[in-house]
Amino acid sequence: MLDRIEQKICDILEAKKDEIIAFGNDIWNHAELGYKEVRTAGKYVEEMKKLGLESEEGWAITGVKTYLKPKGTTDGPTLAVIGEMDALPIPNHPNAYNGAAHCCGHHVQLTGIVGAAMALADEEVKEAMGGNICFMAVPAEEFVDIEWKSQMMKEGKLGYGGGKCELIRVGAFDDIDVALGHHSFAGGDFGHFNSSTNGFVNKTVTFKGRSAHAAGMPHHGIDALNAATASLVNIALQQESFRDEDGVRCHGFISNGGQAVNIIADEVTLQYCVRAKTPEAYRDAAKKVDRSFKAAAMATGCDVTIETMAGYMSGVVNENTKILQSVFDDIKAEGKYTNQKDMLGHSTGSDDFGDVASLMPLVHFTTGGVLGDAHAPNYEMIDDYASYVLTAKIFALTAYRLMKNNAEGAKDQLATYKPVMSKEEYIAFQDSMQTTETFTTEKLPIVGLND
Repeated sequence: MLDRIEQKICDILEAKKDEIIAFGNDIWNHAELGYKEVRTAGKYVEEMKKLGLESEEGWAITGVKTYLKPKGTTDGPTLAVIGEMDALPIPNHPNAYNGAAHCCGHHVQLTGIVGAAMALADEEVKEAMGGNICFMAVPAEEFVDIEWKSQMMKEGKLGYGGGKCELIRVGAFDDIDVALGHHSFAGGDFGHFNSSTNGFVNKTVTFKGRSAHAAGMPHHGIDALNAATASLVNIALQQESFRDEDGVRCHGFISNGGQAVNIIADEVTLQYCVRAKTPEAYRDAAKKVDRSFKAAAMATGCDVTIETMAGYMSGVVNENTKILQSVFDDIKAEGKYTNQKDMLGHSTGSDDFGDVASLMPLVHFTTGGVLGDAHAPNYEMIDDYASYVLTAKIFALTAYRLMKNNAEGAKDQLATYKPVMSKEEYIAFQDSMQTTETFTTEKLPIVGLND
């Protein structure tokens, strides 16, 4: 049952619903890829300024942190209320903007934290909470645009491909104690997102051969496309060596397949991802994938360079869900949105909330209001209120209940949580997964070249 302050939170959100929906639809129609969310971050900062809140910009390139109370003025835990900003490269989506589309609902997350800030920044609401709240607009959850990210890393402008991973590395989470996050899913009104998830590593694999006329003198060439094709067959034949319980997934695409139909390809590049339920399992799978690439190079006479980029940690289940469930129960009591669909068990997908959850308690929920498949061009918005306003309400009520009574709920989260690793151990692990290896083969003489 809502107390007086909680009812005030709901009343504020109801009064602001048109503003919240307008912000959400603006972000929906102006999607940007990871570490390039300049417009999105700017719009977020504008909304925070309207509430009298100052923002720290430039975290992990485009990330922003906004404290509800002036930084350093409060005792007690700090809760991060997190909204992702980036989209996916899906140029055939009806709402695509410069080739990007919000087909994973990150525009909903960002809108949710903006709406929550509108309510929690009310002076009476703010003073009823202990500790502090840090709203975080975070970049680059989608592990895409790998070659660009790799170049940024080589130039020293970036450490990791994932946004929260990079935020951890540069210290943005150093003063955060508990995290609150969200994802959108079709088929339910809201629910717990409390799954274990696959971790992964990403690979940029470049086969180098020798070009030649594909019809007149193919024997003068060394076909890098043949090597890439053979490597995919090799990987497919590894499947029986993966345990079912490890949920191994190996997938990718050819980002550069050659220059012309009548030229033997001298360079072919694959972007590849290796996922599994535990670091032990995806390390094992990654080694088998690497040897598949090397075997294909050896068989065709190519050289191959395998650049491995650290991905995301496996997700961590939070057993302490009572506050979030109490929010769901109160929303169901209102009678309009009652379909609770929890995401439990294990997901073979990945997200960098798993990295955060390895270091601190994570309270993670879902909302609906969308239709279609995530990461697909049929993803669409069907209920703006459910997507944006209900998300903001759950963010705000959950944050308030974690932080009221001198942050009693947040302290309970900390008391029941056992870290998977320290920040230092996390960085050491991620750095150990970032490697570059080149495998060369003996080049045979061209038969008849000097006849």
